[in-house]
Amino acid sequence: MESWLRGHLTAGAYLGVPHRLDRAVSGVILMATTPRAARQLSRQFERRQIEKTYVAMVSERDGAAGAADPFEWLDRIAKKPDVAVAEIVGDTDPEGRDAVTRGRRLGTTAPGRALLELQPLTGRMHQLRLQAAHRGMPVVGDALYGGPAFEAVAALDGRQRPIALHALSIRFRDPDTPEDVVVSAPPPAFWPDTAHQFLRPR
Repeated sequence: MESWLRGHLTAGAYLGVPHRLDRAVSGVILMATTPRAARQLSRQFERRQIEKTYVAMVSERDGAAGAADPFEWLDRIAKKPDVAVAEIVGDTDPEGRDAVTRGRRLGTTAPGRALLELQPLTGRMHQLRLQAAHRGMPVVGDALYGGPAFEAVAALDGRQRPIALHALSIRFRDPDTPEDVVVSAPPPAFWPDTAHQFLRPR
């Protein structure tokens, strides 16, 4: 993404990256074209002043918990040493950091599958993926945390294969004005229409 964007900017132009997404996640990502904007946006992230909304297609397993409408997930998450994987840990684990997510269940996309709207209030590693899986609702295509296959992208190479987690919108304060800005992007076209229908304007 960064390389692609640099190719569309004037040679030598500044590009700051105050925001990131996991490789397998689609959707809105926030970048800055001046150092001042990068600092301002980074400060908003640190102060939790930026509102991020995701949608996830999940597999609802028997006994899945936490999909009432609305819900709040509160856990402690720690990164496992030497691997790009996180885990839920107990309150006394010194490596654990609070992870808070609010959300609601938008509806059913297929038998045993649901669409969730998720708003992370913290930014821990793999937060949404791990919290959903911990409650018996792994994200479709997220094999790292026990998710079932995402049939629409099964033919793609594993490193390029997306999961059914999408950054739907982001709200932030314009670095140069007092205006709130909301940027959104619909899920990829290969998501099933049963998912898209819950997100169409009514």
